[in-house]
Amino acid sequence: MLETIKLSKTFKEKKAVDEIDMYLDEGESVGLLGPNGAGKSTTISMISSLLKPSSGDVKLNGLSTIKNPSEIRKVLGVVPQEIALYEELSAYENLKFFGKIYKVKKDILEERIQEVLEMVGLKERQKELVKTFSGGMKRRVNIAAALLHKPKILILDEPTVGIDPQSRNHILETVKKLNEETGMTILYTSHYMEEVEQLCNRVYIMDHGRVVASGSKQELLSILSTEDTIQVQLSKKSDALLEAIKGMAAVRQVEDTNHGIRVISKKGSNILADLVHAAENVGTQITHFQMEDPSLEDVFLHLTGKTLRD
Repeated sequence: MLETIKLSKTFKEKKAVDEIDMYLDEGESVGLLGPNGAGKSTTISMISSLLKPSSGDVKLNGLSTIKNPSEIRKVLGVVPQEIALYEELSAYENLKFFGKIYKVKKDILEERIQEVLEMVGLKERQKELVKTFSGGMKRRVNIAAALLHKPKILILDEPTVGIDPQSRNHILETVKKLNEETGMTILYTSHYMEEVEQLCNRVYIMDHGRVVASGSKQELLSILSTEDTIQVQLSKKSDALLEAIKGMAAVRQVEDTNHGIRVISKKGSNILADLVHAAENVGTQITHFQMEDPSLEDVFLHLTGKTLRD
């Protein structure tokens, strides 16, 4: 349905996006993950025709949207990372304005406004000024605006950052329902791995402007099929222990956690005895350990060297 072909964008001498190949099949929900500065928002801006690529193409059903941007705009709804609303207008007035921008026919605009307000759970608050809303409610109005023209594809750029739990849960349920019940195609970026795991069939992981891995959850987890993950609790934390573990030949990643450390090592290396010995050498003890199945967060850390929120 939608694909990017060697899509690239250079700002001055910095290559923000470097030959991205992606595709979205009709009815899919696809996650786009990457640390800050990976190129996600730039990629979204090019897909949605807001930013012209330096090279490459975006195709909708085989036709270039770079040459014909009006074609993608007819079927695309975008929920931007930043709130894009008029604070001095009510939720209803904002939606009426955006409905006219989307050229929704006058005879159905009122019906559509009420439908999307119902979807995002704000029908009873529609006459209130947006400036009185919480951050989460504003984001829900943003989503409602993107749905007014019944898009076939919906792009959401980190829609739950910094919002209250109630609004976050409502947004996730809305996105899930749109995908599963109406067949809407979703491209979803987030700083929360659990959201992507909950909503998306496939995932692309970006780093430094490139796609470094893609596939279903199981396909991505298979990247770590040659590794073991051990969660270790300590009697007291020690920076010296962290450094000692990083120097072990079998260790691939070490992460400091709230209760101790997480160690990713070569599968079958049986490094527990080495961990116990290293802990004793720096004056601490391992009080508990547990072997863990790898998670998408572990895959992300393995590929980018960062956690998703970095």
